[in-house]
Amino acid sequence: MEVVAKLKSAKISPIKVREVIGVAKGRNVNEALVLLKNSNRKAAFILKKLLESAVANALEKGFDVDSFNVKNITADDGLKMKRYQPRAMGRAGRIIKRTSNIIITIGD
Repeated sequence: MEVVAKLKSAKISPIKVREVIGVAKGRNVNEALVLLKNSNRKAAFILKKLLESAVANALEKGFDVDSFNVKNITADDGLKMKRYQPRAMGRAGRIIKRTSNIIITIGD
């Protein structure tokens, strides 16, 4: 039994999300929620909300969530917003605002 929750175009770089993924991956769902709640990172807040969504999806399907573990979490590149900032001598500097597509899979 597996349940999936997806978040597309989260306004955070996938590199920053991957730093926090190791905290929750492979742990019990309740333990992962406590660890993510106590972290000060923005990515931890986003992952906590997405994990709560996955738990809600499992409850909606009628599964017993207490025995579920976090099987897999992936953070891939989403859309990139391209912006420009004025620089010296009429040039322009490129700014790339990255987004993430995050997928959480929980199961027993």
